[in-house]
Amino acid sequence: MTAYQVSASIVVYKNDPEEVASAVRSVLSAPLRVRCTVVDNSPTTALRQCVTDCGATYIYVGGNLGFGRGHNLAMRSDCEASEYHLVLNPDVHFAQDIPAILYRFLNDNPDIGLVMPRIRYPDGSEQQLCKQIPAPIDLISRRFGGAIGRSIFAKQLSRYELRDLDMSVAREIPCLSGCFMFIRSETLREVGFFDERYFMYMEDVDLCRRIGSKYKTVFFPEVAVTHGYAKGSYIDRKLLKYHLRSALRYFWKWGWIFDPERRRLNKKTNPLLRG
Repeated sequence: MTAYQVSASIVVYKNDPEEVASAVRSVLSAPLRVRCTVVDNSPTTALRQCVTDCGATYIYVGGNLGFGRGHNLAMRSDCEASEYHLVLNPDVHFAQDIPAILYRFLNDNPDIGLVMPRIRYPDGSEQQLCKQIPAPIDLISRRFGGAIGRSIFAKQLSRYELRDLDMSVAREIPCLSGCFMFIRSETLREVGFFDERYFMYMEDVDLCRRIGSKYKTVFFPEVAVTHGYAKGSYIDRKLLKYHLRSALRYFWKWGWIFDPERRRLNKKTNPLLRG
């Protein structure tokens, strides 16, 4: 028997202490054997007390490792001792039964490597975080093309954002958000953790497609979590630079025009057949 049914990692950087504590409490209140590790990329240890007071493990690294590298620091050890691992943003919180529901769902479906629940804004409205694996034109028009680009490529973006799909049923989705990724630990040990070439952004897309090449990656709308979702790179020039740099690295790795695996994965948007 593994030491933990679920381990979780949260990477923080000068976040609001109560926000971080809420995320940690969401994990540790689950009716499972759980472990939560918070990796702190902040310049000071100001968040230490709010983390340890909640009962989580606190790791201060003394510098900003970035998103993927920070999570990897926790996952390399935690995934050896857990059945499932939860990659979680510090601005996410949820009811205590959510991890147990996802745990049972993956136990019942061994062909699934990764699941993401429904994601909502604090006001209860839906966040559209299910997407296809992006082609260059998707990111250029959506993220870097401004209002004009989004208007010109509206039809293309609709396909990329899967707007015409019935999202009320569980279904395979090729690209799921890194704000909440519930992953089989064995799958992570097989395909590898986050690619540390991405400082921020695109690392979740990269991991999703590596998992999706061997297992199903599934959107599970029967449960929901709340996510602040600040969209930092839309308003912060420094974060925009990180996003652009990561996009370039992503397409140099996987292909700009010729990427047959992207086409194959993007056909996997089928609803699950539930018996």
